[in-house]
Amino acid sequence: MSATHHRTIGFGYLAISLIAVVIGTLLSLAMRLHLTWPNWPLPLHGPILPEEYLALVTMHGTLMLFFVLTVAPQSGFGNLILPSQIGARRMAFPCLNALSLYLTVASLITLLAATFVPGGGPIGGWTAYPPLSSTPLAGPGQGYGMDCWLAAIAMFSIASTISAVNTLTTIVKLRCEGMTWERLPLTVWGWFTAALLSVLAFSVLLAALLLLFCDRHLHTAFFLPSQELINGVLLQHRGDGSPLLWLHLFWFFGHPEVYIAILPGMGLTSMVIANFAHRRVFAYHLMIATTLLIGFLGILVWGHHMFVAGLNPFAGTAFSISTIAIAIPASAKVLSWLATLWRSKPELATPMLFALGFVSLFITGGLSGPILAQPILDEYLHNTFFVVAHFHLIMAMAGVFGLFCATYYWAPILFHRRLSEPLGKLHFWGTILGAYSTFLPMHLTGLAGEPRHYAQLTGITPAASSLLQSTLPLQRHITASAIFLACAQLPFLLNLILTLRRTAEAAENPWQATTLEWSPYADSQQPEEAPVVHHGPCHYSASGREFLTQWSTETTFQTEPE
Repeated sequence: MSATHHRTIGFGYLAISLIAVVIGTLLSLAMRLHLTWPNWPLPLHGPILPEEYLALVTMHGTLMLFFVLTVAPQSGFGNLILPSQIGARRMAFPCLNALSLYLTVASLITLLAATFVPGGGPIGGWTAYPPLSSTPLAGPGQGYGMDCWLAAIAMFSIASTISAVNTLTTIVKLRCEGMTWERLPLTVWGWFTAALLSVLAFSVLLAALLLLFCDRHLHTAFFLPSQELINGVLLQHRGDGSPLLWLHLFWFFGHPEVYIAILPGMGLTSMVIANFAHRRVFAYHLMIATTLLIGFLGILVWGHHMFVAGLNPFAGTAFSISTIAIAIPASAKVLSWLATLWRSKPELATPMLFALGFVSLFITGGLSGPILAQPILDEYLHNTFFVVAHFHLIMAMAGVFGLFCATYYWAPILFHRRLSEPLGKLHFWGTILGAYSTFLPMHLTGLAGEPRHYAQLTGITPAASSLLQSTLPLQRHITASAIFLACAQLPFLLNLILTLRRTAEAAENPWQATTLEWSPYADSQQPEEAPVVHHGPCHYSASGREFLTQWSTETTFQTEPE
């Protein structure tokens, strides 16, 4: 396949995500070990200094959020599966598609290089709040390291916008004959809505990054007050800006980013549950509407990240109501998944297990959302580990379960081999137990007052040490669970290696799926063999036995009666 072929580019994106997730996981383990045993020296390094801990937090969050949870579901699997799922032969703009990949590679290299520049990596967190992100006086890493972070995320924003435009154009213009909007698989609706959000969100983020760069190097004051005191130095600025402007711009990107990461997983979960339950998706058109509604409401709720920033109380109320409102379409999705499963006898293959794990984590993580949507409660919980637990369950873990579901489900297409079921089930049970054991206790440490971004929990002040001393047993449990969760990924890596070493098998449809990527024409390069769609996806009979989707006007596939 050529360098501009969509599957070549898709595998490139997955390789980037694999590198990022390995590095990000190692960084998170270093953070956990330091929180539990702050004086423990890392091999070949020594004890972790407070500024190094903040750099770990920044790099971990940036790698996981941008290069794993954004790249893999949207750009990786989008390129690998989307064209064949709508009966297209390619993405709309192959050269721009390749450019987006190269920019993403350059972005990752630039970000990782920040660790090795003078002063070390940035310490401002993945949110990079000014004024502390606007000057090297704020601490080590806020000089060249912060510049590398800005350059990396700016390139990533450009790459993601290009990729999103390519995705939208492909879906709008290259659908095959008969593939009407209401016949699009829910995975495509997830990619479509996430791409719409990407164009809006990353464009705003890019503008914010450029303004922050100007504040750092061109003596502007978009996010800076007329004067400020940092590390004993009084800084004078020409203008009179406000850090709140950065919060508005950043979180206008930041909250839609949650749905950019998770909407493709929602669509895939709907299709996989229906497929293994041999049912049509319950309320299919409603599921399309809820996907679009979640995307729309996701743009309107950014202010709930700013309840403690001095928002006008009326604005806080509006953002609180819109945040709670987004639970309505999310709940409708959960009810559809449960109704699709009701009284069925699903096949509990590994993809189905990860889809059910996605549902479980989405519900569990979502239950704390309405709590954080209340300004009065958020004032206490905002900067504690309660929030860390919330977004790691609903975004990180649910998003990762969606990625594993996609990998196991589409492996026969991607690798022409199925991944091992015994190793896959071992991987699933280890991962879901590790996820809950790691992140559920964080709710308790957050309720106890444990703040985020503290490099250590004891030896700060007598009052703080007394408050946080009670959380140390839970900290040890969380650290042990995090190590277990990381080790639970070894069966997956082993499974992947063993599968790729096996001889390639003939293309097949082992799951009896009813979407076009499983069509015998999906890999065909002959234009005259373009499919014609006559039924929607998951078009099973009442008995769940018939496989009714037609790939062409001449051919109908049907399973043997049981």
